[in-house]
Amino acid sequence: MAHMIWKGAISFGLVHVPVQLYPATQSEKVGFNLLDKRTIDPIGYKQINKRTGKEVARENIVRGFEYEKDKYVVLSDDEIRAANPESTQTVDILAFIDAPDISFLYLDTPYFLTPDRKGEKVYALLREAMKASSKIGVASVVLHNKQHLAALIPVGPMLALNTLRWAAEVRDFDEFKLPPEGMKAAGVTTRELDMAKKLINDMSDKWDPSQYHDTFHDDIMALVDRKIRAGKTKEITEVEAPRESRQSADILDLSDLLKRSLGRGKGKPATGARKHAVDDDEEGDNAEAEAAAPARKKPRAARSAGTSRNGGKSSGGSAKSAPAARKRRAAA
Repeated sequence: MAHMIWKGAISFGLVHVPVQLYPATQSEKVGFNLLDKRTIDPIGYKQINKRTGKEVARENIVRGFEYEKDKYVVLSDDEIRAANPESTQTVDILAFIDAPDISFLYLDTPYFLTPDRKGEKVYALLREAMKASSKIGVASVVLHNKQHLAALIPVGPMLALNTLRWAAEVRDFDEFKLPPEGMKAAGVTTRELDMAKKLINDMSDKWDPSQYHDTFHDDIMALVDRKIRAGKTKEITEVEAPRESRQSADILDLSDLLKRSLGRGKGKPATGARKHAVDDDEEGDNAEAEAAAPARKKPRAARSAGTSRNGGKSSGGSAKSAPAARKRRAAA
C-alpha cells in the first residue's frame, strides 16, 4: 500500500471534498551504491559547514533564504506554513477547462486523491460531474512546503492530481533554431509527406503501457546475475566500446528511407528502436544482429509525457524481459 502524503480537501465553490493524497507512481529504477574500490565498503556522506569543514548535526540545520550575497533570512517549517495557511493541505480549484488546452509540456508529477471521512458521495459527485462536462480542474496546492499549480483529472474511478510546471519554467520556442512550420516553408514535398503519413498510419497502435518495459533495468539485472553466478562480483569486466551512431547529416535521400521504413511493416523499426536512422552501409550489420538475437515484440517506449493518463500497471514486464536479455547475451 502506498504511503499517504497528507489528508486535506478539494475545494470548489463552497463545496469541500475530504481527501487523502497518495503518490501515483513507484520507482523501479536500478539502485547503485557508491563503494571504495579498494575494500568494497559503502561510501557515506556528511553534512558539513562549508566555512569550517566540520560536520553539522541534523538538529542544527535550518532553512535559509539568501537575500544578498552570504546574507540569509532563517525560516522554520512552521513559519513557512503560517505564511500561506489558506493553501496548506487544500486542493483549491481555480477553474475548469478542456483537457486538450493543457500542453503535455506542463505536466509534472502525478498523485492519487482518495475520499476521506465518509466523503465518498461528494467525491463521486465531483468526479462524475467533471466526466459529464468533459472538463478538468486547474488547482493550487502546497506540497512539501512548495506551492504548485496542478490539474485535477478524473481517471476511471480515481481523481488524479497532476502537478503542473509554471509558465516561467517552460522554455520559449524562440530559444531554439527550428525549421519553419508549413510544407512549403520547410521544403517538404507532397510525396514525402504522403509517405510519412502512411508510415505513421502503419505504426499506429492503441496505448497499452504494459507493452513497454524498462529494458535498461532488465539488462542490468541480467548482467548482475551473470557476474554473481560467475563469481566475479568484485571484478570490472572489460567491454567493447560502442560504435558511434551516424549523424542525421549523413542521410541524403529522405524518400528512400521512408520507402524502406514502409517495407518493414508495423512496429518493426530498425534493429529494435534505434534512435538514429541507418544508411545502406549499416544494413548488413543490422541483418547479422537480427540473426544473432530475437527481435523484441515492441519498440522501446519513448520517455515522453502525454495528456492522457492510464492507471494500469505493467504486469510481468520485468520478469519477461530479463530472460530475453540473458538469451541475447548468450547468443552474442
